[in-house]
Amino acid sequence: MANIQAVEANGARIPAVGLGTWELRGRTCARIVEQALRLGYRHIDTAEMYDNEREVGEGLRASGVKRDAVFVTTKVWQSHLAPPELERAAKESLARLRMTEVDLLLIHWPNPDIPLSETIPALCRVKDLGFARHVGVSNFSVAQVEEALAHATQPLVTNQIPWHPYIDQSAVAAACRRHGIAITAYSPIACGRAGGDSALAAIGARHRKSAAQVSLRFLLQQGAVVIPRTSKLERLAENLELFDFSLDGSEIDRIRALAGARGASR
Repeated sequence: MANIQAVEANGARIPAVGLGTWELRGRTCARIVEQALRLGYRHIDTAEMYDNEREVGEGLRASGVKRDAVFVTTKVWQSHLAPPELERAAKESLARLRMTEVDLLLIHWPNPDIPLSETIPALCRVKDLGFARHVGVSNFSVAQVEEALAHATQPLVTNQIPWHPYIDQSAVAAACRRHGIAITAYSPIACGRAGGDSALAAIGARHRKSAAQVSLRFLLQQGAVVIPRTSKLERLAENLELFDFSLDGSEIDRIRALAGARGASR
């Protein structure tokens, strides 16, 4: 079993590697979650919009891993960010997961038609009510993070954003770091693109690692939490094997140079 490190942020201790479940459905989703937890994953990321919260809960229960040993994140969709709807959406997510609380509840995307002055206090109230141990945001810009903090009555622990070698997120990462907010990187292998990158493969060869593992390690060394998604059981173990090597400064610089290429996000 991998010894997974954790990122600490405003009172939360988030396992640094998690399983993303975007586009995983039905029995495949439940099977992947179950196997991931058996392999040693202790962080599972889902969302209302993914339409797989029930299967995530099923996979967790089938794994035999105790609920309190797993960090479960879900997200409220942007159409449900008005205060009464946000609370109702959180309760419905818990019902689908068959849990009394999640470890982390995020606003999936900000809604330009619903002010953050309404949404953020409603999010914090969900924590006050005991439905979530921690709260945070996703897909927020620097300005939106600053505005959210101005309205927050509870600590925000993460901003989940697309981040991989082809996109420069240093400005958002720096802004969040100033406030003790972790970055959770989704699409950390650029929807598979990083796995076929010759520059990443060359770096990986030095460490006997794959190009995808180099992409994930690069983000970990920036202090990010990574949540790669896979539907292949053989990839689950590979995505955990990130803590037995380290990239040096020159390798980090070579990877950062890739951000000049146009990146992909989900």
